[in-house]
Amino acid sequence: MSRESVTAVRDSEGIDLSAWRQRALEFERELNKVVVGQRPVVRLLTIAIFARGHVLLEGDVGVGKTTLLRAAARGLGGAYERVEGTIDLMPADMIYHTYIGEDGRPRVEPGPVIRYGSDLTIFFFNEINRARPQVHSLLLRLMAERSITAFNREYYFPYLLVFADRNRIEREETFELPAAARDRFLMEINISTPADQEVRRQLAFDARFHDSDKLIHAVPESILDHKALPKVAAVIQETIETSPDLERYTLDLWEAVRNPASVGIEIPDVEMGRLIAGGASPRGMSYLLRAARVAAWLDNRTMVVPEDLRSVYFVTMAHRIFFDPIYELRREPIVRELCRQLFERVPAP
Repeated sequence: MSRESVTAVRDSEGIDLSAWRQRALEFERELNKVVVGQRPVVRLLTIAIFARGHVLLEGDVGVGKTTLLRAAARGLGGAYERVEGTIDLMPADMIYHTYIGEDGRPRVEPGPVIRYGSDLTIFFFNEINRARPQVHSLLLRLMAERSITAFNREYYFPYLLVFADRNRIEREETFELPAAARDRFLMEINISTPADQEVRRQLAFDARFHDSDKLIHAVPESILDHKALPKVAAVIQETIETSPDLERYTLDLWEAVRNPASVGIEIPDVEMGRLIAGGASPRGMSYLLRAARVAAWLDNRTMVVPEDLRSVYFVTMAHRIFFDPIYELRREPIVRELCRQLFERVPAP
């Protein structure tokens, strides 16, 4: 098999990875028309979709997270649901709601999780840290098993991807996600306000970007067939290869992030022997490789190279590296410096 191109790759069931790659690139082009100035974010979102992983979104208020996800759902052709995290939200509110009908009798209607049945494709939980841990528990099962139990039956969601964001401004009445919950997300992606002045001018003055509904409806429906995505994703993972040198490099990165002092990493005002409390688990490393294989495929290669690992390393691994509590308040600058030095000090093949 060629190391350079996926042009001729087709699995035994007839999935043409080259054709699917063209659809993925078209999907990206359409999303980039909706949320300008966010090309790296759109690429990471595409990688997460084809890696079948859930995503925690970070960023300022009003940077287009909801618009991006609604556009992605339209491009996938599946059902989209959104829930607002509130302190009084309970797990049952996700599954059903009750009311009194016009005839005075009680009524029970499906809630946001089961309203569309198995066709639910993108589920967006806004301000997840405003919801109670009981709600997080239900969401974690939904993420891990893509199923829930309700009304004495099992509901399955084979095409589901969960996206969530956190309120990073207000701290009152919030419940931070525990480590085990954050580890369930394939990626944590930061969406910031674009720095480019021309992009800012467009967002502020171009009326096209003032009507999000019109922007979203301009995206062609079902660019990617959401029902075929699980099989396509599996074929990508089976087809894109890793060399022995790449595997050794990955294992070296794994060892170095768990014991940074062993490769000479030094961060000012940080006791390196005390810094790492845990994380970088086998699940985290498997997620890293899943994302790297998709990155290689999107770049038209059949073999993962070190650049693929680096392109997804921070978004897949940073939230899985847990620090001693004394360093958690300085997490953002420390974890960025740690990852930067990792790539400097661990030799690449």
